[in-house]
Order: sequence, then C-alpha cells, then structure tokens
Amino acid sequence: MRRLIVAAFAASLSLAGAVVAFAQDAPKVGVVVKIGGIPWFNAMEAGIKEQGKKLGVDAFMIGPTSADPALQVRAIEDLIAQGVKVIGVVPNDAKVLEPVLTKAQAAGIKVITHESPSQKGADWNFELASSTGFGEAHGKLLAEKMGGKGEYAVFVGSLTVPLHNAWADAAIAYIKANYPDMKLVGDRYGVAEDVDKSRSTALDLIAAHPDLKGFLAFGSQGPIGAGRAVEERRKTGKIFVLGPFSPGQGQKLIKSDAISGGFMWNPKQAGEVFVTLADRLIKGESIKEGDDIPGLGVIKPVGNDIIVDQLLPINKDTVDDLAAMGL
Repeated sequence: MRRLIVAAFAASLSLAGAVVAFAQDAPKVGVVVKIGGIPWFNAMEAGIKEQGKKLGVDAFMIGPTSADPALQVRAIEDLIAQGVKVIGVVPNDAKVLEPVLTKAQAAGIKVITHESPSQKGADWNFELASSTGFGEAHGKLLAEKMGGKGEYAVFVGSLTVPLHNAWADAAIAYIKANYPDMKLVGDRYGVAEDVDKSRSTALDLIAAHPDLKGFLAFGSQGPIGAGRAVEERRKTGKIFVLGPFSPGQGQKLIKSDAISGGFMWNPKQAGEVFVTLADRLIKGESIKEGDDIPGLGVIKPVGNDIIVDQLLPINKDTVDDLAAMGL
C-alpha cells in the first residue's frame, strides 16, 4: 500500500511538473483593453482565456482601472518587458499608443489591435463591423424611433477613439442626408466609456434642450448612462437612446424602453479572434485574402485591416438570449 501511495504521489508530482512546464513553454499573448471590470470586456476576457486553452497559448487580458491612454501605455510597456510573443490592444487613443506599439514591434513582438482601423504600429487590426455599416444602422434606427424629426446628441468613448468617431461620422452623415428635420445638439461628447459621466451629461442635455428626442451613444457604457437619465427624468417613450451595450447590463433598461435598441458584435468572439490571429502569427503562418479564419470567416484585408460585418441587433426580442450568452 505504501509503495502505491508513494508511486501515486510521484505521478502527481510528475503531472504537476508537466503542467508547470507547459505553462512556462506556452507562448504568451497579452491583450490590453480600454478599461477593466465592465461586462463588455469581461466577456472579451472569457473569449481570450477559452481560446488560449484551446490553442495551447498562455493568453490573458489586462484591464486598466480607467479609460486612460497613459495606463494602456504602461501596461504595454510591462508586456514588452515580459517578452510576450503577441500584444493585443483595444486602444483608447490611437495616436498616443503609436510610439509604444512601434517599440513592441522593434522588440520582435507582433501587435494586433481591435476597434482602431489603420492603426500605426500594428501588424493587424480587425473589426467585426464596418464603421460605415455600423454607424448607418444606428442612424437609421434612431431616425425611425424619432419619426425623422427633433434634436439628438451623440456620445463617443472619447474624442480620440478613431472607430467610435467613424461610427458617429457615418451616423450623422446618414441622418443629415436622409432626415433634414433632425438636428444634432453640439458636436459629440467623449463620455461613453463611463456610465456616471454618460448619465450626468445626458441629464444636463435634457435640462438644456427641451426638444431633445434622442441619444446615439457609441461606447458600451453610454446607452446605460443615458438610459438611466431618461428613466430618472421620466422621458421614456419621449427620448430614445440607441447604441451598442452589454445586453446583460442593459436588460432591464431595454425592457422598460429607457434604451430603445442598438447593434453590437460579440465581444467574446472578438477575444477569441485576438488569440486565433496571435496563434497564426506565432506559428509564422500568413494572413491573406481568401483565408477562412474562425470568428471572421473568409477575409479580404485592406492594408493591415481585416473588416467583416457581423451585426447583432439588440432589442426586446433578442436581449434575453444575448444576456444568457454572458454578454
């Protein structure tokens, strides 16, 4: 019996050693997102971890405590020092990150970005929605909800997030071309990655503009904050809030009509794509037109951008199923 116990203990040590050796040998992929602790990026982290396990990659996410580009720079510097094989980033400020991403490339590290078309310092950038298609879909839906008339405001993650502003440009241009009786209030407000700032800004705008009928909020916390403001001011059904958000977080608001709807892509899928592309780059595999890549489908890169359209509508009919997926 004692021999069996000793043998079993030795075997367990051997297995533990093998696991540790695998963890040490597995190539590291670090993904830096805009901010940690919010549902959107929690779902992305789940995709990163699951795909990492599937492909044998030590993949992990770093979520800064606030949507501050300087915190992203610091996180990327740390990853460079660790000698990871691939760095993934969802940038808060494309320009600010250029030098540190270029530094990573100079150190032999591959760089993949998301939500940052034509990002300098990136080997590849991928999008699960084209900027024009995503923006126009929201602009059209807002016009339908508002009856093609009235004032509306636009929120973005920040004024330096290229993709959010491209969505806003497309939505505003579509509305201007097709609904001349709709008027944009101000320009746009860079508050949509902060639920409290989105709420307070929406409350201020509602107070200042009695004819305000809509919010287009690009940034996962924007529709939540604006929806709460609409609910507080008892403007449900009178002011319409649209934009991408985490269905689990906004479930009650959309059912109460404080949020009127929107479109999204699957952030968990985006996390998986980060690791899938990283794995191909680590293995030295090419990424080219016609490749069928899991999570993206058949791709047609333009420059360093891989853009596909995989829009998911968020409304009363879909929100429960999307929330059940952990989104």
